[in-house]
Amino acid sequence: MKREIKIWIFIMGFILVGALLFAILSNQRTTNGPISISKTILPAIPTSFPIITASPTPAIAVLPIKIFPPVVHYAPPTIPTKSSYTIIFVGDSMTESLGQNFDNLRTDLKKYYPNKMFGLFNYGFGSTNILSVEDRLNHDTNYQGANYPAILGRYFDVIIIESFGNNPLSQFALDVGLAKQTTALEYMIAELANTHPNSLIVFIATVAPSQALYGKGAVDLSTLVRIQWANERRAYIENHINFAKSHNIPLINVYAKTMDKNGLAIIKYLDPNNYIHPSATGVSFISQMIADFLYQNHILMN
Repeated sequence: MKREIKIWIFIMGFILVGALLFAILSNQRTTNGPISISKTILPAIPTSFPIITASPTPAIAVLPIKIFPPVVHYAPPTIPTKSSYTIIFVGDSMTESLGQNFDNLRTDLKKYYPNKMFGLFNYGFGSTNILSVEDRLNHDTNYQGANYPAILGRYFDVIIIESFGNNPLSQFALDVGLAKQTTALEYMIAELANTHPNSLIVFIATVAPSQALYGKGAVDLSTLVRIQWANERRAYIENHINFAKSHNIPLINVYAKTMDKNGLAIIKYLDPNNYIHPSATGVSFISQMIADFLYQNHILMN
């Protein structure tokens, strides 16, 4: 009897082990699916699409150039009445000659605006031409050890732009250089008008160069070359004036006021050390013209 029980237990154990193995194998097959490498790892490629063997080279990212709408006819904004005004001056050494603190101009402004405060900032950098203004507008610059913030990043009520006529683009033929000056002015005005629509743009044409004396004391020139130099500079100043007139940009025309009826430069306005920069009389005259212009044209109000 005992022997039959042992045989029966052995048979039942064998059946249970077999059933367990069958369950494990069935579960493995259900979880992983059919063991067919060709079907699970390498799916069929549709024959209706081309086979791409290599990825195309990605395009190089190019930063967009900021283009401003051109200003064909400038519409000067009205500057609201305030307790203080900020004016930025941009030019070459002719503007630099007005002084870092603008002593003459401050005195003249005080007569018209006794109760106003003025922030006057001189971005007149010697030996620079019109093509350098773009950098001054968009980047911080250093001149003679002083740092100047990018103009377009600043607040200002008025910006006064000088002609840079005494630093012409002489590396080019005159017609080419004047065309480049015009293009630079067009882009400059577009930048300023579109980024600072509430700030007034004003052009200033500086003292007239003397054909007879230009550079005397500073540069050794023959009479003929001296005349050529002065006339080239006059051409750039006059192009600056014509641009202002054709684009309706307010203009302080010191140039016209510093010539006699025959078109000759009035010498008292020129520095006798070089006959290029304005003399003390010239600085006083330019400063007075700026103050007169701002007041008489109701640019800045009391």
